[in-house]
Amino acid sequence: MCYVVAKDRNKQGCVALKSRIGKHLSEYTRSLNASLPREGIQIIVISRPTAYGEYAPYSFVDTEEEFRNRVLAM
Repeated sequence: MCYVVAKDRNKQGCVALKSRIGKHLSEYTRSLNASLPREGIQIIVISRPTAYGEYAPYSFVDTEEEFRNRVLAM
């Protein structure tokens, strides 16, 4: 299990989606990065949110579609 995290480098907090490591996740994050409207948004994959306090507070979403919509609205 892992988490995909999107962080606007100029703001506090992030959006996070629980996921699984694999080809689908790699393709998903690659396509999301390609569709980002501006620089300054960081997409990363982490093992557990408690280990990465610098991204807090976390706003968890349930679906890839919801995650994509929130990231594109950043």
